[in-house]
Amino acid sequence: MYYVYMLRCKDNSIYTGYTPDLEARMEEHFSGGPKASKYVRSRGAERLEACWETEEKSDALKLEARIKKNLTKEQKERLVADPGLLEEYFGSFLDIAKYRKR
Repeated sequence: MYYVYMLRCKDNSIYTGYTPDLEARMEEHFSGGPKASKYVRSRGAERLEACWETEEKSDALKLEARIKKNLTKEQKERLVADPGLLEEYFGSFLDIAKYRKR
């Protein structure tokens, strides 16, 4: 299983990432240790906002890239508020059936 997640930072920004082990990755981000991303380490993790799971690593990487490259801050905020918007934003690019909200 692979996970794509959106994490709220203390400066109110949203970080998007993927991982095969969500619990371990959240521990890394929230501890602020050397394995946390530089972005999150410098801003501080506040809370996990949204998460989707998929069977394939390639699917997780595609979704992560689409969120990072194609969505504005406003769209990311809407997606956090309603994770069901994933299909509206990416239905034409991704096989949304492969992603399950967690």
